[in-house]
Amino acid sequence: MNLKIAVLPGDGIGPEVIRQAIKVINTIERKFNHKIEIREGIVGGLAIDKYGDPLPEETWRICEESDAILLGAVGGPKWDNLPGEKRPEKALLKLRAGFNLFANIRPITVFDELIFSSTLKEDFLKGVDFVIIRELTGGLYFGKPKETRFEDGEEVAIDTMIYRASEIRRIAHVAFKMAQKRKKKVTSVDKANILECSRLWRKIVEEVAKEYKDVVLEHMYVDNCSMQIVRNPKQFDVILTENTFGDILSDEAAIITGSIGMLPSASLGNSKKGLYEPIHGSAPDIEGQNIANPLATILSVSLMFRYSFDLEEEANIIEEAVRKVLKAGYFTRDLYTNNPYAKKLVTTEEMGDLICKVIEGGA
Repeated sequence: MNLKIAVLPGDGIGPEVIRQAIKVINTIERKFNHKIEIREGIVGGLAIDKYGDPLPEETWRICEESDAILLGAVGGPKWDNLPGEKRPEKALLKLRAGFNLFANIRPITVFDELIFSSTLKEDFLKGVDFVIIRELTGGLYFGKPKETRFEDGEEVAIDTMIYRASEIRRIAHVAFKMAQKRKKKVTSVDKANILECSRLWRKIVEEVAKEYKDVVLEHMYVDNCSMQIVRNPKQFDVILTENTFGDILSDEAAIITGSIGMLPSASLGNSKKGLYEPIHGSAPDIEGQNIANPLATILSVSLMFRYSFDLEEEANIIEEAVRKVLKAGYFTRDLYTNNPYAKKLVTTEEMGDLICKVIEGGA
């Protein structure tokens, strides 16, 4: 199979974890006799420094000509005081909107070897396995007007939440189709007791649910859902929610798994082209130290093979390699301290090498 991947390392630890992901891609290429072309583009803060634009035209063109996009991380304190349109994070919003990547998929899986590092008790965590489906191109992050202005001598900030029925309907179909392949339950999260957008959300989700007779639908207010994720995470299968709620809930769910450095994500649209990235940030405080955890980025590669390339075997091999390395007791610094399963502390580079060795068939 001939594949083209746009790789955007970004800022902070982005280039370090992306290097390990590229190793994995190259290993898969050799093992399965694929032909994979990797083209790198500059994005985020570094692109601002060089071009004055977080997503330069050349980078956009590379993404446009590729079958999938792999991103490291963007942002950092250096660019925090820039206006909204010039911040590194604007590149993400442009990619999502520009390629109509309206569905963000975040698997929440608890590895037995990481339960020790979670804030929850072991009994609550064993067997936790759910997915958050977040609508990604609507709501507060994209609504207009969005501005800061003066009214009656006082500074006023305005963000607008807008959802169209068509936007809700298409993301609901994604959630119900995924639930059909899992445990056949969708939890739709909203704030329908307060927000008009949420009332429309609930109405449309109920309409879509009628097309999936084999899937159970339940509604849950976002404040209750945030509590239930830490109270009883095993109850969830597929959580469906809008942009802002999904952003917050998925980060909360990341923490119960033990490390935000373990969780991948996929942003998908109507085509096979997707954007794949770890959900952690650029972590500038550990940049260049070779201690960052690359596993979320490597697991994002597995999602890329699954969703953009329809290569399930390749995706499964990557995920199984991660499980085997953790089970063997190898951990990066974020997961090593006080870890009863830990046998050896490894660097970012060493972790990437270990995953590749297992993929190749090594011990």
